[in-house]
Formats: sequence, C-alpha cells, structure tokens
Amino acid sequence: MQNPIQRFVYTFGQHTYSHLPLLCGAGVKATDITTKFLMANSTRLSSSSVLATESSNKGMIIINRPKALNAINLEMVRKIYKHLKKCEKSKSLMIIKGTGDKAFCAGGDVRALVEAGPTDESKSFFREEYTTNALIGNYKIPYIAIIDGITMGGGVGLSVHGKYRVATDRTLFAMPETAIGLFPDVGGSYFLPRLQGKLGLYLGLTGYRLRGADVFHAGIATHYCESSKIPDLETALLNCPDADDIPDLLQKFHTQPEKPFVLQPVLEQINKNFGASSVEGILENLHNDGSEWAKKTLEVLCKVSPTSLKVTYRQLELGSQLSLAQCLIMEYRLAVRHLEPKADFKEGVRALLIDKDQSPKWKPATLAEVTEEHLQWFFSKLPETEELKL
Repeated sequence: MQNPIQRFVYTFGQHTYSHLPLLCGAGVKATDITTKFLMANSTRLSSSSVLATESSNKGMIIINRPKALNAINLEMVRKIYKHLKKCEKSKSLMIIKGTGDKAFCAGGDVRALVEAGPTDESKSFFREEYTTNALIGNYKIPYIAIIDGITMGGGVGLSVHGKYRVATDRTLFAMPETAIGLFPDVGGSYFLPRLQGKLGLYLGLTGYRLRGADVFHAGIATHYCESSKIPDLETALLNCPDADDIPDLLQKFHTQPEKPFVLQPVLEQINKNFGASSVEGILENLHNDGSEWAKKTLEVLCKVSPTSLKVTYRQLELGSQLSLAQCLIMEYRLAVRHLEPKADFKEGVRALLIDKDQSPKWKPATLAEVTEEHLQWFFSKLPETEELKL
C-alpha cells in the first residue's frame, strides 16, 4: 500500500524563477520577454517565495519554493491572499502555479506548527489559510490552478475550490492527514463528500494517492493536459482576449485520458464498505470483504490515528450538508484543537517527520477508547472572539 505521507516538507530552499509567465506580443519571442523581465527584477524575485505578477488585465501567482516542493507558510499565505484580493477587482482572470516540475504545492509547514503549539501565529496560519480558501471558492473572476506535480494539503486548498483545475501527467494528489493525527482540512469537509459515491471518504480516511489523469477521473481536476503542453496553455491563457473564451481554450488543451480510473475496479467495494454508519462499521466491512484490496486498506486504517479517523468521518458527514464557509469555520475549530497537547497531531508529526521512528503512540490507542466526549471537544465552538469570521 502507498505510504500516505508525502505532503509535508520543511526545509527552506533557495528560490528560483525559471518558470515565469510568457506574455508575448506579436513578433516577440517568449524567451526575450522572460530574459528582460528577469534582468530587471532578479534581486526582488530571487528572494521571493511567492511571485505575484500581472499584465494589463491578467493576474498570476507563482508559488516559488521549489526546493521545499513549494510548501507554504504564513508569510506566503498572506502574499497570496493580498494578490488575489487586488486582482479580483482589476483583472479578467487569475492563474496560480508552482515553480519547477515536481510540485504545485506539497502542503504546509506542519512541523513548525506543532513545535510552536497553540500560539497566536500557529492559529493565524490556519485562520488566514482558510480565509484564502474561502476567497478562492467565491472568486469573482475565472481562477485557473495548474496543479502540475505534487498537490497535497495546503496545495489542495489553493486549487480545488477554484473554478478550473488543470492536472497533468505529473500530478500527485493526496490528503494524508490522518497518518499524522490531523484531519483533511483546507475545505476537505466540503469537497471530499461531494465526490462520487464514498470516494471522498475513502481518500480522506486512507490518504490514498491519485496520480495524473486519475485526479481528473476522480473529479478533483476539471481538465487534464500533458505537462509538455502547459507552457503553451499558460501563454494562451495570458493572451486570451475575453474571459468568456476560457472554457473553450481549456477544452482545446484538454486530453481525454486513455486509461480508465485506477480505482474503477474497486469503486463498488469502496461504496459498499465505506457506506457504513461508523468508522468501526467500515473496518468490519473491510474485514468481512476479505479481498486483497480490503486487507491492504484495513492495514492502512489500522496504522493511522484512531481519533483522526473518527474526526474525519464526522467532519465529512457534517460537511456534506454545509456551505464551504461553514465547513471552513468548523475546520478552524478542529485545527485549533489539534494544536493542543491532548490531540494526536504533535505525536504524529514527531513519529513520522521528526524522529522518523514510524511508531506513533496514539492516545487514545484504539477506536473503542475514543469517547463521544473527546470527539465532541474537537467540534465544540471556540470563544466568540476566536471563531473564524468569513
């Protein structure tokens, strides 16, 4: 079975700016435009983890931490939000992408969050990240996320709520939070239960990784484009004279995948087994199923945090009936509570990402020990002054 942890990266790498937008006029080579732009802006760009660029009527955000797989921190979230707000009022479209060919955005710096604990800055990261997710979900101009490469956690939040999400052959999607004692946040409670059948619950509980065209098959991406064609797609979008032409333009670059959905052979089993009325019911279903797929899935679920499984199940159950804003408000309560010592988040990060002993000591250690009172604590309201305001 796949190792569900790949979202979380923490090393701060040098910044590059080799994949900048190509805004070409008639008779002008893209390379000429890019070279002149770099020469004029090299000092500013080399130190910037977010490149907020714009032309006369187009906006673009480039997440620029390639050596950290474009992982985001609070400073970056603030830059992204500021540029989104600015461009929403004055531009005809927004494109967001990552630098390099490995990642769109591999998530957030969770190690720093757990090491800091329930501080104002840690809470600010979640609050401002979720506020940005809400903005994207209600963005007034076309929002196109080019999810070329690893797209996990925070990267999912920067893409999945936008109107257009373009996956490529290099896309790797997952929400692997239960393996570190967290929950699928950034609006996971909104988009996961709206996928076909019980697919979203399966992805949220197991952290299963989807690759390439399967991200499109799952309904997470709206389009699929070969990575070799992405530069041409970007250029076409940036030169698109009318925002109304965007759907046709994206369809022009869209390639219908040749292979069927990788999970197609087990979708019926997913729907049946994950249709149980509790996490315990899911495990019992998988045990009774007895297939090789069921055994591997059971193995994964027995390794992750029991509390995270129950939180995630309830989160998605509630989220299926809530708006995106209501989901994010709920998730902020969950995030704040996961920063507290009594949650499994700190232990999960320690075991998988700091000490790397791969042996987390979950508390409670079993599903039976996760009481309703403990579960309710995660979902209970915060003091009015601390609630997320959207």
